[in-house]
Amino acid sequence: MQNKKVTFADWGLLDYQRAWDKQEEVFAKTIEVKHDNRVNGTQNPTPNHLIFTEHPHVYTLGKSGHQEYLLLDEEGLAEKEASFYKINRGGDITYHGPGQIVGYPILDLDNFFTDIHLYLRTLEEAVIRTCAEYGILAGRYDGYTGVWIDADNDKARKICALGVRASRWVTMHGFAFNVNSDLSYFGNIVPCGIDDKDVTSLERELGRKLDMPDVKQKLKKNIADLFEMELR
Repeated sequence: MQNKKVTFADWGLLDYQRAWDKQEEVFAKTIEVKHDNRVNGTQNPTPNHLIFTEHPHVYTLGKSGHQEYLLLDEEGLAEKEASFYKINRGGDITYHGPGQIVGYPILDLDNFFTDIHLYLRTLEEAVIRTCAEYGILAGRYDGYTGVWIDADNDKARKICALGVRASRWVTMHGFAFNVNSDLSYFGNIVPCGIDDKDVTSLERELGRKLDMPDVKQKLKKNIADLFEMELR
């Protein structure tokens, strides 16, 4: 039986390692329920979680990424008050920092749909709809993941990056949506391994700082609607 109930949490500004550890704990518990159901024939519903957070300045490198795309040495990282982690998601290097909504959906896709491609496209669609609520026309860029503005011309710029991990159809990691981000930090990496495209934020596009709780509320609703979640 599908369980579309999803527990929402906003972890606020949280150290990346701490958030990763908490994610892994929730992820492991969900896998454990699935394992018990399969091995013992129980039918306990698997839990689903949608987590929003922000991180202090940090660069993360996916398992298939290239460390040379980090353009800072240890001294440079210290000067920028930034940390660096190699992590177990897909994708290359990216940046997280204050003013960016980082979303960690830890979902059992057996409760929704077992299609990772569709999962990524659905997360993108939630961000696209949120941008539209602020009068920004965003969309997809053939050959790339994430959400882009002006993807059909040489001014293409990315406003949201995606990188996920899935095991037994349970997901973790997720997306990073630039709202009031300090975009200068992207200058210290080759973002997602793409060296000829710009990065943007809602603040840059609109010329004003956004109310983070308002953006989070819109984004949360769009995710819930698209996945037909029952948020708690």
